[in-house]
Amino acid sequence: MPPNSSHHASACVSEAEDAVAELRAALAANGLRLPSLSLDLASVARESPCPHVTLGGCSPELAARLAAVLRRKAVVA
Repeated sequence: MPPNSSHHASACVSEAEDAVAELRAALAANGLRLPSLSLDLASVARESPCPHVTLGGCSPELAARLAAVLRRKAVVA
């Protein structure tokens, strides 16, 4: 399907929304919340949307907690 078709654009936005929801749920399962987690509106508003996810800012405490969760969950190869 051509990347500029409306169906492709709709699928890309839907996939990005799903990814945001999955990340929000995974963070919540670990007691974490990124207040600004969302789709980047400018990337969605383009003629051929190529959505980006905005993680946003957070406090140093939250960044340290997020790093700790990621370290605990990291797969050691």
